[in-house]
Amino acid sequence: MIAHTTLQVSDYARSKAFYTKVLSTLGYRQNMEYGESAGFNDGANTDFWITAEKSVVPTHLAFQAANRKQVEAFHRAAIAAGAKDNGAPGYRDYSPGYFAAFVIDPDGHNIEAVWYDPAKESVTP
Repeated sequence: MIAHTTLQVSDYARSKAFYTKVLSTLGYRQNMEYGESAGFNDGANTDFWITAEKSVVPTHLAFQAANRKQVEAFHRAAIAAGAKDNGAPGYRDYSPGYFAAFVIDPDGHNIEAVWYDPAKESVTP
């Protein structure tokens, strides 16, 4: 299990505002800050960080949502906050019950919210 991860961002203030707004739809809040690094959590542990860097390499990061409505709210909030649509909310062929939405954040990161619909997941014997 991963304890935490960090995304590099080119404009700290812009990204902090973006992630504060967008991740609130998934129950996250910004709870730590050290210089130009901000930590976010959805419970007891700070598991997501952004940090200012001169050079940013775009990456993919997925956040687990609690339900379909959270995935949809994530996508709406991200688009409203300036992200580019990279896949509207919907079921994907990746695995049964995989409901996700994708956006490209201001630094080119492919950010996803995913919910695993238990009504559509396959049952293994």
